[in-house]
Amino acid sequence: MDSPVLFVVAIGLCFAAIAVLVLIVLKPKNGAIPLERRRLGASTDDSAVGKVSQSAVNFVDTAIGRSGGPFNREVLYQAGVKQAPADFTVMVAIATIAVGVLGSLLVSVIIGILMALSTPFVAKLVLVVKTDKRRSKFDAQLTDTIQMLIGGLRVGHSIMRSLEAAAQEAEAPTSEELSRIVNEVRIGKDPRQALEECATRMDSEDFRWIGQAIQINREVGGDLAEVLEQVAGTIRERSEIKAHVKALSAEGKMSAYILMALPVGVGLLLTLMNPKYMSVFVTHPVGIAMLVASAILFVIGGFWMSRTVKIRF
Repeated sequence: MDSPVLFVVAIGLCFAAIAVLVLIVLKPKNGAIPLERRRLGASTDDSAVGKVSQSAVNFVDTAIGRSGGPFNREVLYQAGVKQAPADFTVMVAIATIAVGVLGSLLVSVIIGILMALSTPFVAKLVLVVKTDKRRSKFDAQLTDTIQMLIGGLRVGHSIMRSLEAAAQEAEAPTSEELSRIVNEVRIGKDPRQALEECATRMDSEDFRWIGQAIQINREVGGDLAEVLEQVAGTIRERSEIKAHVKALSAEGKMSAYILMALPVGVGLLLTLMNPKYMSVFVTHPVGIAMLVASAILFVIGGFWMSRTVKIRF
């Protein structure tokens, strides 16, 4: 029983030694712009932990380069995460090591390795879920956004000034996206491109219609407030249809949740009732292989059921 624990401890010490070597001995000479230059009035952490963490962030920032890696700036922005790619990557790396060590100590070395390998994918899945929630919230706020734009246009404001006013009055994520559009136009980006990119980021066909209506008005003129009023009516009708479809598909979603929760619940219940009976799945190679195969089939089945109850129109 002591041998696996010593093995895991040895692996942990090896990771720690490599981390010390990379983060302190091989510290990059050309780091990012200092915090006090980027944010006036911000104080830096001069403690040992702060220096080591900052060295880790600088190293990862140099390693991933301008692309940002799998957790790049655009992915984090769409998920509403206000962190730099290097900071988020370091956090995921620390979580990966911690989960792997805990899994190795509590269950087995193989399970710990599998848990460590799955941690980055779980982080990516969390970002995808947060992105979907942010887009859904943007769509839910779109009707109020149009009404604010119409009100601004009818009192004599330009479309950019109306967008700026709506950004100040709206809640996130609408305020963030409209502010980004206004700022991009101010620095020289074409308004049509800024609106189209926002619709692509939010995956919103309704907002793409708004952008097209604004662009047509810029080219041929006319009463933009009246056009947006008609667009708002169309969007409201689509929202009613979406709500109706969502109500009809709620039964299928609940069935999917129950079918996915049932094997997990049964497994946990059997583990509490007879731990020795279930220990085969984490100690014997065949049991571990079956557990991995079950997890893969579980993910495939969950994806299949989610596509079945999700209707696009």
